[in-house]
Amino acid sequence: MKSKLVILSLMLASAATAVNGQTKEKYVNEKASDNIFVSVTGGISMVNSGKSEGKFGSPAPHITLSLGKWFTPVWGVRAQGGLWRANFDTQHSYGTFDAAGNPVGVEASYHKNVGQIRLDAMYNLSNAIWGYNPDRLFNLSVFAGPGITIAKTANGTINYAADNSSWSRVEANEAKGHAYVNGSVGLQGKFNVSDYVDIDIEARGEIAASYLGHLSTAHTVGGIYVGAGITYTFGGKKFVPYVSKVEMDAINDEINKYRNELAQAQADLANAKNALANVKPEVREVVKEVEVAGPRAIFFKIGSARLDDYGKVNIQLAAKILKANPDKKYRVAGYADKATGSASWNQKLSEKRAQVVYDALIAEGVDKDQLELVGFGGTENMFGKNLLNRVVILE
Repeated sequence: MKSKLVILSLMLASAATAVNGQTKEKYVNEKASDNIFVSVTGGISMVNSGKSEGKFGSPAPHITLSLGKWFTPVWGVRAQGGLWRANFDTQHSYGTFDAAGNPVGVEASYHKNVGQIRLDAMYNLSNAIWGYNPDRLFNLSVFAGPGITIAKTANGTINYAADNSSWSRVEANEAKGHAYVNGSVGLQGKFNVSDYVDIDIEARGEIAASYLGHLSTAHTVGGIYVGAGITYTFGGKKFVPYVSKVEMDAINDEINKYRNELAQAQADLANAKNALANVKPEVREVVKEVEVAGPRAIFFKIGSARLDDYGKVNIQLAAKILKANPDKKYRVAGYADKATGSASWNQKLSEKRAQVVYDALIAEGVDKDQLELVGFGGTENMFGKNLLNRVVILE
């Protein structure tokens, strides 16, 4: 029985991992420490001793503490520890039976304190079916996995009447605590409160090797658990789209192209200043031709609004030209890739990218009155490739 429970749990966990291959778009953690969470859940549990002799006992409280991680928006894993109280009644709990098997004694109620450790594979159905959306209010997940139940086994003996017409149970002390293999499956709903906090509701069905001893002839014990709780994600919930090496090479090629153009513009500006120092003040046409900077592009990684070293150099060079032309106005326009993410996500992302470039220019000494900040959201291909839409253009 124990081996069957373990095999069943592992099969369910493997199935969840296999289905993940159907995710619409691949998202990953930017860092290994991303999307680690801790949860506290409380609720009620009901225990059934199994077979036709059993029935569910009265509800009893339980509490669990979980620590886990989402590796992608679709699948994750958590370790969970729990404490609960098992209430149960079986025919053997009545004490004395007649020859026909009818209880003739006084009904007794039993309870037992039980501890559990579980390892769950988690599969987010909402993200798997409809795609990852960080602004979705409610997410539904399934989970499954093996575990260990720790409890003391009830001991006792059975005394038969001389004519075998009836028998009675004689209680003995409980044995030392033992570990019993269990397996379970369940559903979890999450209400998205903020980037850091979720409100959880979940239900779990479980089967374990029996720890009831002489109180039941069944070999297994079933349990149902329902509860609600709260989850906190360290650093906030965040995933970034996976970027292949091909895309990174293309981005680097474009960055190098613009770096060369900026270097040439800087050289032209220096030559113009030298020429200006040797000519009469009334000759202004040459100055006007070289002072005004052409459009500048600062590229970003997919799903990111963080400046890399190339972008910082690009901004430093552009800032020199802007400060040399204090009477000129420039627009800082942020864009995103329309082929990736929702419209609302792309609008926020484009605004964040524009704000990052704007703040960097101000930090380099550019007058804020020279700059206009705007985000255009997701756009169609402006330069022939989706990846080139992840950009801020300064013009």
